[in-house]
Amino acid sequence: MNHPIILFDGVCNLCEGIVKFVIKRDKDAVFRFASLQSETGLELLKKNQLDCENFDSFVLAFDDNVYVKSEAALKTAGLLPFPMNMLRILLIIPRPIRDAGYSFIARNRYKWFGKKDSCMLPDPSIRKRFLE
Repeated sequence: MNHPIILFDGVCNLCEGIVKFVIKRDKDAVFRFASLQSETGLELLKKNQLDCENFDSFVLAFDDNVYVKSEAALKTAGLLPFPMNMLRILLIIPRPIRDAGYSFIARNRYKWFGKKDSCMLPDPSIRKRFLE
């Protein structure tokens, strides 16, 4: 099975919260995760010519495509069970408008939600879903 991979900012409290949110709703353990700062994350970013220095985007890699910013978030929601999958309807909003809102939150995420000194350590029960 081709598992969707979510790359997230490993030191961002908001990003960690989103990962936990997805894990809680992903009852079939479909998603895999890697921090943007990890070897796997950096490899995927380089492979897709994405910025490896400024970790300001949530990234979803799925079915040979890579999605960033609002598209990554909404496509992720679309892969979750009802009612979260209904959020994919927001993809009808033009990308520049969606991404402007996304970028505003991304720029302020450390100020609003805080930041850790190191990447999150997953609980042993879900550790196998995190890529090195």
